[in-house]
Amino acid sequence: MFANILKPTAFKRFLFFLVADWIFSLFSLYMAYLLRFNFHIPPMYLKHFWLIYLILTALKSAALALEGQYSIVWRYFALEDMKRVFIAHIISYALMAILLFIFRSSFMPFARSIFIIDFFLSFLLLGGMRLSKRLIVESITPEGIKPTLIIGIGESGASALKAITLQYPSYEPKVIVAWSDESLVGSRINGIKVYSKSQIDDLIDRYSIKSIIIVDKIPAKTLSDMIERFYKRGVEEVKRLKLLGEGKERLEDLDIEDLLAREPKDLDTKAISDFVKDKRVLITGAGGSIGSEICRQLLKFGAKELILVESGEYNLYSISEELNGKIVPKLLSVCDRERLEEVFSEYRPDIVIHAAAYKHVPLCEKNPKSAIENNIVGAVNVIDLSIKYGVKKVVNISTDKAVRPTNIMGATKRVGELYAQNVKSQDTEVVSVRFGNVLGSSGSVVPKFKKQIENGGPVTVTDPNITRYFMLIPEACQLVLQAGAIAKGRELFILDMGEPVKIIDLAKKMIRLYGKEDEVEIVITGLREGEKLYEELLIDDAECKTKYDSIYVAGATEYDIDQLREDIKSLLESKSPKEAIKKIVPEYKEFNETK
Repeated sequence: MFANILKPTAFKRFLFFLVADWIFSLFSLYMAYLLRFNFHIPPMYLKHFWLIYLILTALKSAALALEGQYSIVWRYFALEDMKRVFIAHIISYALMAILLFIFRSSFMPFARSIFIIDFFLSFLLLGGMRLSKRLIVESITPEGIKPTLIIGIGESGASALKAITLQYPSYEPKVIVAWSDESLVGSRINGIKVYSKSQIDDLIDRYSIKSIIIVDKIPAKTLSDMIERFYKRGVEEVKRLKLLGEGKERLEDLDIEDLLAREPKDLDTKAISDFVKDKRVLITGAGGSIGSEICRQLLKFGAKELILVESGEYNLYSISEELNGKIVPKLLSVCDRERLEEVFSEYRPDIVIHAAAYKHVPLCEKNPKSAIENNIVGAVNVIDLSIKYGVKKVVNISTDKAVRPTNIMGATKRVGELYAQNVKSQDTEVVSVRFGNVLGSSGSVVPKFKKQIENGGPVTVTDPNITRYFMLIPEACQLVLQAGAIAKGRELFILDMGEPVKIIDLAKKMIRLYGKEDEVEIVITGLREGEKLYEELLIDDAECKTKYDSIYVAGATEYDIDQLREDIKSLLESKSPKEAIKKIVPEYKEFNETK
């Protein structure tokens, strides 16, 4: 109960400042009288003291209220607020001067110099009282308050800093580091000095920084290296201030995506726009991680209409609700050729993006026939119908697991690549685009690790040496569309995935980001069936660059299309699908053969 009485509220804050102002105003006015008369006030001058005090203080309180000085948070009183106190004094004393002039006979005798002395005394006392706590808390950090370093100040300038101090009172900004605008170094923002980014380590030590809030955009590799240094110097958490627009901000945890994200170095938005603008596009697997982002990008670049083909009811519902407008949702499987043909016949798409696939390696290992049917038959159906109905371009999305596959998922996707390269496509340009893991996709290791960390661990890693390529979903989808834009038919494009990432290092970074290094352990579980230690993107050295550094193209693998169709038919009829698929993909070696 006692704690509730002391708990600050808007009303208590208003009442405190109002009472304090009246007390300090009484003191300042009486002190002005004393100073004016050398501490011996003639009794006749005190005749109207209380009337003058009541009128002047009422005017002062009204002016301070207009300037918002009864709703401020005491510990965040800043230079801007001091200016408002000064303005309130000018207003109130100007009004008092007018009243004294109009009713001068009623206030006689009155020494005008008292009025001037009181103005300065009152400003110093009322402003100083408000500033006092700010000065105290800057020298002493209370328990539960985190000394904070701000990196960058963003386009919103001081409002970003104000958002932190007002919305998140447990963070006490001690220092600002200029990131994108070095011209700010040496200046002050809301009384907080701005330093150069070269001084970050020293500032963390000097101010005993426990929290870091990032406002400006920092490249992922730089950010990743910085965070390692921060935690070694005793920083407990790193947050990002997300600018939501319209003067709104929100403080968020950093995600692992922030540390692994890459901006496509040669993204050609004009080429993508020319490719999809005013086109009718059919997307298979439209509700999946890749398919849904492809849909967003297509609308962003001006597609006329999207035909969303998806076998999962909830996935289709979700993406349909999100996109609205120029979409046609179709709930069906790509394996259902008859119904799929009805869609092609009715809508006659200009472009087809084939993203539908079973991609979870262990599940595909346990259900090889389902993987073969969905990934191979689905791809064949989409490509064949695209050719039959005169689609201009088909983009078949593949995976790095198709390179020297050790699992049925990778082998089935390799068959899809072979079919796309060797089918007689007439006027339809059929291409494949191969890339690695995308962060945050369904079945990805990132959401799995997040859930394990939130549940207190342990985080399970299959092998301490396992590595994977990673790319953000939007980046991957933009490059898929860019590859489609330059395709001429039969190409196998490979996206530059950057450097491979050790999964155990990824797990350690995620645990650190959540601030649970002492709570969550990492457990090595052993490689799962069909899993490789290292993924590859290229089969041999036959690849060559396109005009974009982010996109390579591999040489074609010749395979007689009639023979391929026969081999696929035999595969579908085989009772030993893993053995049968080796005839089409001889480089495929099962998990137990790679040990």
